[in-house]
Amino acid sequence: MNFTKMHGLGNDFIVVAGETKLPDNAAQLAEQLCNRFFGIGADGLVYILPSEQADFRMRIINSDGSEAEQCGNAIRCVAKYVYDKGLTSQESLTIETLGAGVQEVQLTVDNGKVAKVRVNMGQPILEGLKVPTTIDANPVIDRAIEVDGREFRFTAVSMGNPHCVIYVDDAVNFDLAAWGPKLEVHPLFPRKINVEFVTVRSREHTDMRVWERGAGPTLACGTGACATVVASVLNGLTDRAATVSLKGGDLLIEWDEATNYVYMTGPAAEVFGGTV
Repeated sequence: MNFTKMHGLGNDFIVVAGETKLPDNAAQLAEQLCNRFFGIGADGLVYILPSEQADFRMRIINSDGSEAEQCGNAIRCVAKYVYDKGLTSQESLTIETLGAGVQEVQLTVDNGKVAKVRVNMGQPILEGLKVPTTIDANPVIDRAIEVDGREFRFTAVSMGNPHCVIYVDDAVNFDLAAWGPKLEVHPLFPRKINVEFVTVRSREHTDMRVWERGAGPTLACGTGACATVVASVLNGLTDRAATVSLKGGDLLIEWDEATNYVYMTGPAAEVFGGTV
């Protein structure tokens, strides 16, 4: 199996193209290959597959073998891969995802290579039961959640995958390992949850750190950055266009008021290729 190691702001993936469908042992392969000590090492295994609805189809298997419905960093990597490897010459693409349907992608090309990718991440889902949470409200804003005697306040957003956005005094130095895994499996979230810890620096800028469902702490999360800006607008904390600073770098997120679509702009990079 030929692979290409790629990352979006440090959120890294093993990208595989050429398969016609998801292999039956994809979960086992992901656990094995994503292991950072005994495998290649990555947050997830990404397959680029044929699509009947779009130019390409993306399937993402997390490092624990579970499947992610969507991933903003992975879709930028897929877009860069298909253009840089000559699978398409189009600078406007559509990519089919499991949880967010077909998404439109716009490439910025520099010297024949993709330098930046802008993705229409779709419309946020704010209805509590559809995120999903166990809370029957629309939207779920500034709700209390208790873990080990500590109360947090969260806002729930789905970007095709579920997110729980929590505001803290210092997101950069927040203890992800202590609280992320407990919140991920909290009974309020029937399909588990991605958890974003956020500090608002200004109307146009936030810091965010993420505990990803099925992967743990990662350097960046594109859908999480989108959920962060949506939640921040709902809470009156930021404007509809804001930069989200993650551990691996910055993403520009725009939530268009007229269309309700969320747009994410950021880079993707190839690290190396190989054969397993």
